[in-house]
Amino acid sequence: MKSALVTGANKSIGFEVVKQLAQKGIYVYLGSRNLQNGVEAVDKLKAEGLNNAEAIQLDITDDESVKNARSEIGKKTKVLDILINNAGIYGGYPQTALDATIDQFKATYDANVYGVVRVTQAFIDLLKKSSEPRIVNVSSSQGSITLHSDPAYKYYDYKGVVYLSSKSALNMFTVVLAYELKDTAFKINAVCPGYTKTDFNGHRGPGSIEDAGKRIVKYALIDKDGATGKFFSEENNPETGEIPW
Repeated sequence: MKSALVTGANKSIGFEVVKQLAQKGIYVYLGSRNLQNGVEAVDKLKAEGLNNAEAIQLDITDDESVKNARSEIGKKTKVLDILINNAGIYGGYPQTALDATIDQFKATYDANVYGVVRVTQAFIDLLKKSSEPRIVNVSSSQGSITLHSDPAYKYYDYKGVVYLSSKSALNMFTVVLAYELKDTAFKINAVCPGYTKTDFNGHRGPGSIEDAGKRIVKYALIDKDGATGKFFSEENNPETGEIPW
């Protein structure tokens, strides 16, 4: 049985990803900053007949928590096949270039960038033992500098300097990580789940959580001939999914 770790997974898109992976017979470690919330999420899955998931306390902004999660999962398995770096924050308001605070930038980058680095580096040894290791960094088309430079982009006026720049930084981490592992079996991609109706955005997005989950799971299960080091947003490019950085 393949195994996966999903961060920020006790609710919303992360929970849906866990559910869909579990439905496909994958054993999923459900990362949750608050362990009790994670346990309750797993109980919901069990109520649906999905018994191949368990909660792991994991605060991606805390070095000790990440270290403990790695130790805990390492006691249960010697191999991790899939890592989905889903946890992240929006960063609050204001988000204008002239009014956003340094503290906003620090907190947002700690979750959206440094947190991904922490978790990836902590679990890379287990991933390297997989015959088909996959990493999906959950990004946003809002992090595309190319799109946000184009007045024709449908979200051109949705500027938010803290969140957008954190996703741009995450994208570059994805590019470099994929490059460093290009001669291995790894497939590493940045995936935008689309503008989805969640509490993350005040339930304003038009997309469904189910569709968002499918988009992420698709690249978590990409085959050996699939892309690596790419940026996908099926909302913005329904044909091939790939969008510019």
